[in-house]
Amino acid sequence: MKTLAVTGGIGSGKSTVCAVFARRGVPVYDSDSRTKALYDEDSALADAVEDAMGEPLKDSSGKIDRKRLASIVFSDRSRLSLLESIVHPRVLEDFLRWRSMQEAALGEGSQVWNNDAGPVPFVIIESAIILEKPIFRNVADKVLMVDAPSDVRLMRIVSRDNMSASAAKQRMSSQGGMSILSSMHLPEGVDFMIENDAGVHSLEKQVDDICRVLWL
Repeated sequence: MKTLAVTGGIGSGKSTVCAVFARRGVPVYDSDSRTKALYDEDSALADAVEDAMGEPLKDSSGKIDRKRLASIVFSDRSRLSLLESIVHPRVLEDFLRWRSMQEAALGEGSQVWNNDAGPVPFVIIESAIILEKPIFRNVADKVLMVDAPSDVRLMRIVSRDNMSASAAKQRMSSQGGMSILSSMHLPEGVDFMIENDAGVHSLEKQVDDICRVLWL
């Protein structure tokens, strides 16, 4: 089964776009939420992370204190790289298992985009870092980037995360905050672009246009 990667900067609306695809029957794997779940569910992963960081990181329930972990790797790229070398293969393994399960379920033909379309031919992996990490990029057959003007993204972050505008700007900057909508060309490795700045109707039309291509 083919995989569409959905990516984009913070506040671009990746999850909103994925929700539109999901309403059309496309299964969505949310890398961020699954990574958090693995920290809580996989004791072997928790042990490996704690050993690699060289200090206690588990709370009283035996789960990784993610805030404490984030504070350790935030300003130390070498430790961040070490953490990613442990966590990313585990997330990839989890995704591949999930995709196999979705393929088996979709093979029954119970989910369709519309009455004229056949069974769903692809799944989605939602990931902000997929273009930067070959370990994930290699599982995607096509890549969709979601974008919106910087001021729109800023307002979304402030509203969603209840933070100040200055803090939101800093967060956007640290995660690649510039909008690329003004570019005349798609970034390298990107097959589709969605401009998520004009309401639900526009968003659904853009998703349907992509579905028409991917259902062929």
